[in-house]
Amino acid sequence: MHAFQLELLFQIIGIGSASGLLYHEPSLYLISDNGAYLYQFQTQTKALEKTLLFDNPVVENIPKKIKPDFESITHFEDDYFIFGSGSTPNRNKMFQYHSKNKTIKTIDLTNLYLLMQSFGNIKPEDFNIEGVVFTGEIWYFLQRGNAGTGKNGIFTVQGSNLENDFTILYNSYRLPKIKGIQSSFTDAVLINDTLYFLSTAENTKSTFDDGVVLGSFVGLLNTKTMKIDFTQQISSQHKFEGISLYQSTASTIEFLLCDDDDSDRLQTNIYKLVLNK
Repeated sequence: MHAFQLELLFQIIGIGSASGLLYHEPSLYLISDNGAYLYQFQTQTKALEKTLLFDNPVVENIPKKIKPDFESITHFEDDYFIFGSGSTPNRNKMFQYHSKNKTIKTIDLTNLYLLMQSFGNIKPEDFNIEGVVFTGEIWYFLQRGNAGTGKNGIFTVQGSNLENDFTILYNSYRLPKIKGIQSSFTDAVLINDTLYFLSTAENTKSTFDDGVVLGSFVGLLNTKTMKIDFTQQISSQHKFEGISLYQSTASTIEFLLCDDDDSDRLQTNIYKLVLNK
């Protein structure tokens, strides 16, 4: 048992079904799995800004069958990368937002996702990318194994681009269980050579339909060995889907987490998780 503290830090009105976040003081960038925006929340003034990533008749609470299913956000320097989960053919897009010149580039990841499925021996109906981390050279894609086969894994991708010039490595993982249900990856953040990841146990056999939430874990994975060093359950009721570094001291490390309550409410809770070093 590792000591930790978990507390509610912010309640943000105007964002529903938060699925990923990045903290760059004083701004908190967020995405929603049923929205078309990149949100920017100012933690000091509490102002909320929105950047529309693509045109759509409905831009929030988009129906499940047609939503882009944004589940991952990462960045490098001034570029922010927002990924669809790949769990259906209309969820295969990546949006690259440049924060300085405000440009948006759309990239089709169908080829990459199909090769990932083949490489990881994952059926299309079981494929579900829920977290992405980018170092500037290496991409880590977290496969959430919450379908019937329960295949959790991490794809390590390198190359000049994600469309047609890349290499793939794959590592599979068995994650801890709650009430007999295996948890599955939902997000990660890289600090030095360590991936701090989240996993959630949800009683569902589908990558499309939600289930009863049983709780969430935080864990550490060494990217040099690609081995998990430890996991710790941090909740028995929250479905945490996003993690970002908040601050670090000599004795503790703090993260911001977002949870998805799978409702249509345009309200998001942001939690602070404190771990002892």
